[in-house]
Amino acid sequence: MNLESHRVVDLLADRQAETAAQWMRQQPDLMVVSRDRGGEYASAAREGAPQAIQCADRFHVVKNLSEAVQVLLTRCLAEILEAKEVDSSGQDEQNKSIISIEEWRPPEPAHVEKVRLTRRAGRYARYQQVVKLDRQGLATKEIAGRLGMSDRTVRDWLKHKTFPEAQKRRKRQSSFDAFAPYVLKRWQEGERNGLALWREIKAQGYTGSDRSVYRHLTTLKRVEVQASVNVERIQKFSANTAIWLFMRDPKKLDEIEREDLATFCQASATLKKAYDLLQDFLSMVHKREGQRLDAWLAQVAESNLPELQSFASGVEKDKDAVQAGLTWPINNGMVEGHVTKLKLIKRTMYGRAGFALLRQRVLHAV
Repeated sequence: MNLESHRVVDLLADRQAETAAQWMRQQPDLMVVSRDRGGEYASAAREGAPQAIQCADRFHVVKNLSEAVQVLLTRCLAEILEAKEVDSSGQDEQNKSIISIEEWRPPEPAHVEKVRLTRRAGRYARYQQVVKLDRQGLATKEIAGRLGMSDRTVRDWLKHKTFPEAQKRRKRQSSFDAFAPYVLKRWQEGERNGLALWREIKAQGYTGSDRSVYRHLTTLKRVEVQASVNVERIQKFSANTAIWLFMRDPKKLDEIEREDLATFCQASATLKKAYDLLQDFLSMVHKREGQRLDAWLAQVAESNLPELQSFASGVEKDKDAVQAGLTWPINNGMVEGHVTKLKLIKRTMYGRAGFALLRQRVLHAV
């Protein structure tokens, strides 16, 4: 392809390096060769047009990076799920006073607690009656009739063989929720002054009262609040689907996608580091800041991320071409479009015509 005129110049019979190099030797005016990351094409350009600058196509470079990040995602997802299983079993056995930040709420008022405990006592008394009548051999329907309960409730109570505690009501959303991560972070840093914390979040847009902040801090004094990881949210992703959250422009993600991405980064420091490096590289691609490539490669070398380091190693071997591709406006987009057209022409020929006819049809296609 002539990338200036957007015209097909020739069609070669195969993908061998020598075939392409021989054709390039007949084109002494070649100044730039745009190609993908294939070693055969790099070798052909080096041997057939040593005077030309090689540009690695940006799309193919980014594709190679996405494949490396996908491998990293596969590893990290397995580590997250495994760690969560261990934490859950350990917490059940050892620590009952940890709540997630999503469940962080002010302490229950005394009068509300009194009403709740009274209702619980009534339910417990009724549960004892159900168990007693069941031991006497009464049927579920008869027990329900005597106690004025539904058959389903009696059946469920007996099935679980333990007193069914009432589920805690879902926490209502409040204006404090958006600032909860910041307050928790400051608390963990040692800030214990409620008025100071209120002033800090008020400057960020909090509209609630200082009393509300004090009440939330009271909960922090009684239990430990942790920024929880919603493993169920992560489990719905595979590495193939999660990679798109990491690759896309964060400004173009909707609210749910941003929350999913934040969950990944919160669950794994490795993923957070990989995401920052990935977005930095994509910014380099979009802004064509090839001069930053060396600094980015140095960051990857210090990152302890073997998947990205493997990608960086491949870039180092082809760094001049990659750097040119990240700097110049040249790309292989027009070539890929004509490859699609080539495949269409081949299909319409039903595989019965030779290369000579195919070449003529490609060269003279409208």
